[in-house]
Amino acid sequence: MTPLAKLLEAALFASARPITTEELATLDPEASPAAVAAALDELREQYDVNGHGVALAEAGGGYQILTRPEYTEAIERAQLAVRPSRLSGASLETLAIIAYRQPIGRLEIEEIRGVSVGSVLKSLHERGLIDITGRGEGLGRPLLYGTTSLFLEHFALRHLGELPRADELAIALRHLESATPEPDETVPEPVG
Repeated sequence: MTPLAKLLEAALFASARPITTEELATLDPEASPAAVAAALDELREQYDVNGHGVALAEAGGGYQILTRPEYTEAIERAQLAVRPSRLSGASLETLAIIAYRQPIGRLEIEEIRGVSVGSVLKSLHERGLIDITGRGEGLGRPLLYGTTSLFLEHFALRHLGELPRADELAIALRHLESATPEPDETVPEPVG
């Protein structure tokens, strides 16, 4: 492995967040953008070819070393990883509306959801998943909300274009609903 790839690996390992290629380039001022890209490819290949338990992932506008999905469950079961607190159903629903319709105002979100979202917006903003992106043209010039790079990182997306399309969501939800037992069906208790 080249010295530049080793340097990038050390920085990515030490960071708790994705690091952009611009930030990685500052590690070695003599390295060109092409050399940084080649070192990242070398690192990715190293992890993939040699069967490592981690992988180089592109998320949130940068790169990060992450656990391979097949090992996540065992690590969680052993309680070895710190997981971010889960989002409530209301938060996920509001976040999805913002992600797909951004920039969007509070009233539009409330119209879609049918409930007040003030506290949910506050919570999502405090977590850094959404931010105020501007003001609308309507009465009172309402605040408009959009997702942040932390949102992309949280959901392991490189960009918003990786969000599932509406038709893909409908199919996934249909499969999820068909897998959910009816209320009168008996479901065996888990053993263990």
